[in-house]
Amino acid sequence: MRTLLGPNGCPWDREQSLETLRQYVLEEAHEVVDAIDHGSPEMLREELGDLLLQVVFQAALTDQKGWFDIDGVVDAICEKLVRRHPWVFGDEEVDDASGAINSWEAIKAREKKDRGALSGVPVALPGLLRAVRIGEKASAVGYDWPDAGGPRAKIDEELRELDEAAGSQDMAALEHELGDLLFALATYGRKQGLDPEAAIRASLNRFSSRFRHCELGAQANGKTLRDYDEAELDAMWERAKAVENKT
Repeated sequence: MRTLLGPNGCPWDREQSLETLRQYVLEEAHEVVDAIDHGSPEMLREELGDLLLQVVFQAALTDQKGWFDIDGVVDAICEKLVRRHPWVFGDEEVDDASGAINSWEAIKAREKKDRGALSGVPVALPGLLRAVRIGEKASAVGYDWPDAGGPRAKIDEELRELDEAAGSQDMAALEHELGDLLFALATYGRKQGLDPEAAIRASLNRFSSRFRHCELGAQANGKTLRDYDEAELDAMWERAKAVENKT
């Protein structure tokens, strides 16, 4: 990395900054998730390497600024892991994973006592993932429903309010209620032990696969999807689902 950023290095690399690399950090993290979902070891190895490159690249830039280098990054995370695992590296005892998480959060809260319980949730997270993380943080300090029944009732409430906002044709109110509904859905998923972000990814993958099947069917008949009416499109969709269920 030092060679790439050196006087005789890569012109593009030398033009980069912490800010210009932000998008690549996000992209590479998402590509790691894609590789995990695909279940391909080769793909995962490549994408983990690409993500690691972003860590090394960012650390090289901060080293140039005199802030810290890659060794400092590694040292900091090692120290944090030891500090926040006293049941492994110290004398504390925990009974299960839940106890370990509670202890971790308690240590983290002491370390960041001047910050609010939700302050550690990155604003840049995808919306559903951020909703889950905020819910988890709030739950850790006792602010949560006891079970999934609470958010399930909240979904019905938010649906009614969404319909009311839609009837008023107030777009700001409609956006507000749509956000509340999505948050309630994410919370319901969390309380059921599900990952809402993974659920929507799986749903989008199913849609994409079925949609592609419909596209190919139309192309085989020398048409586009615009050439079919709603009933015909529904029939094509059902055939795509049937094919999917057989595989």
